[in-house]
Amino acid sequence: MASEQHDAPQGRQEYLLELDDVQAGYGRAALVLRGLTVKVPPASVVCLVGPNGAGKSTVLKVASGMLTPRAGSVRVLGQDVTRNGPQDMLAAGLSHVLQGHSVFREMTVGENVMLGAYTVRDKQFIAERVDFVKSLFPVVGDRWDALAGALSGGQQKQVEFARSLMVDPKVVLLDEPSMGLDPKATATVFEQVVRMRDAGLAVLMVEQNARRALETADLGCVLDLGRVHISGPAQELLADPQLAELYLGGRPHTDDSAKATHV
Repeated sequence: MASEQHDAPQGRQEYLLELDDVQAGYGRAALVLRGLTVKVPPASVVCLVGPNGAGKSTVLKVASGMLTPRAGSVRVLGQDVTRNGPQDMLAAGLSHVLQGHSVFREMTVGENVMLGAYTVRDKQFIAERVDFVKSLFPVVGDRWDALAGALSGGQQKQVEFARSLMVDPKVVLLDEPSMGLDPKATATVFEQVVRMRDAGLAVLMVEQNARRALETADLGCVLDLGRVHISGPAQELLADPQLAELYLGGRPHTDDSAKATHV
């Protein structure tokens, strides 16, 4: 059994990122998030899935400082950063890759990646990060001097990933990384998410392609009406018949003896 509190894998008790009982919305409109709690352990992929309007992207905006919550808290390594803006959140170790494509098409791949280190002054650190992202995303090194606009959609997304890692973040926030990509490019992007996790990074990902995302993730949270409705290890979520029926477009492909916790 799993719970909304996401027990850390292999007994780890420390969370890199914690959103606790968060309420958030836009302007004077009704709340989008209504008491949401999500926790991200080290070296893990936590995936948020759910219907349109459930508040998935709003969670990432709160986490990255783009939206200040009306109630609740945001903590990074236990430190309260609830009211920090985007620049301070980046300094705290949160890197946000937005929906859609955000490469500068008339700039080279290398120039796009180096923009991720715009605030860094340590040249040796930058060189080490360049070596790291080139090793993690081979297309970045192979096409370093090519115009970013000449790359495929999936390759451009890897450039965005590489740029987000130039500040050595603790948690990478990914908003719909497969949006607009064909199935082959989508598969490649999810493979790169796993590579980031295997390299020791933590990823909090929002994704409409719920089944494919949960196949990639370690932990999953199903959002509905601004709250975590179901949560637990991703493989248990995939095997949950109610989840499959309501959110994944059919019955589970695996044995349904494992059940996720409904909260």
